[in-house]
Amino acid sequence: MEGIFFNGNNGYIEGIVRGYRSGLLTSAVYSNLTQCDTLEDLKLQLSATDYGNFLANVPGSLSTSIIAEKATQKLIEEFRYIRAQAVQPLSKFMDFITYAYMIDNVALLITGTLHERDTHELLERCHPLGWFESLPALCVATNVEELYNTVLIDTPLAPYFKDCLSAADLDDLNIEIIRNTLYRAYLEDFYAFCKNLSHPSNEIMTSLLEFEADRRVINISLNSFGTEITRDERLQLSPKFGKLYPSGTEALASADDIEQVRITVESVGDYKGFFDTSNNKSLEDHFYLREMELCRNAFTQQFTYSAIWAWVKAKEQEIRNITWIAECIAQNQKERIQNYISVF
Repeated sequence: MEGIFFNGNNGYIEGIVRGYRSGLLTSAVYSNLTQCDTLEDLKLQLSATDYGNFLANVPGSLSTSIIAEKATQKLIEEFRYIRAQAVQPLSKFMDFITYAYMIDNVALLITGTLHERDTHELLERCHPLGWFESLPALCVATNVEELYNTVLIDTPLAPYFKDCLSAADLDDLNIEIIRNTLYRAYLEDFYAFCKNLSHPSNEIMTSLLEFEADRRVINISLNSFGTEITRDERLQLSPKFGKLYPSGTEALASADDIEQVRITVESVGDYKGFFDTSNNKSLEDHFYLREMELCRNAFTQQFTYSAIWAWVKAKEQEIRNITWIAECIAQNQKERIQNYISVF
């Protein structure tokens, strides 16, 4: 019965997304890509996949940045297509996905402006899924109150900004605090929204978002070493949910070194071995590996919005993989070309 109601509004979109998922690069394709000697060879190999002629009519010679840009453009076009077909509550769910890109764009622009970077270049680097009409006006904001009142008050980020107004000045530390404060409020709001979705969307999405929250808590703790950020400020920046919450979150807020962080993180079974570098994998690599595992599991269920989240995350990882392989080819670092993260 649940599936009947789900398919009425969302069955077509889930089918499209699962079709997109089947077009993700396989291990055999990755093997072929790693054998390429030039970027033109890479282009030829990718043309035989769902990427098709995405690199056709590229002016001048190929570069890693162009390949990454065109691959991202394909993801954006596919996302916007399915968003155009969505109705509530799926349309709101997909809007939530775009909020993370909006936050990154805000942080990128105000950081770049602070360091007097070229405005046109900054706007070009903004992620299209996080674009909103007043985004270019961020480049003229000089303090947090002005940033809010003239730019962000009419955007979906406005409700998340209420805890940022105490930071009067825009400097590198305050910008990072603003980014993490926005992410915390955003993740908590998204988590509450997903808990009210129908089964199994609620169960799978809360699990996926708990991982996102834990990843942010761990990074906040590690990045706070050597800064003026206090224990209470770390707690304030940390989402109030996740497998680490509450005792692990409190322990990480009080951690003084990496060893304390490691002990706290690896006390959670899902994160055992995340600080093991013996296999030449960094903590970030372990995060990506775990994320892809969760995404694979999300596709084992039907009648769920989580397939869209899982596809977006898997596609982003695929783009990172292609970019990594392309960069290894361009830099003639073939001995490192196998260091990509398997998607499916």
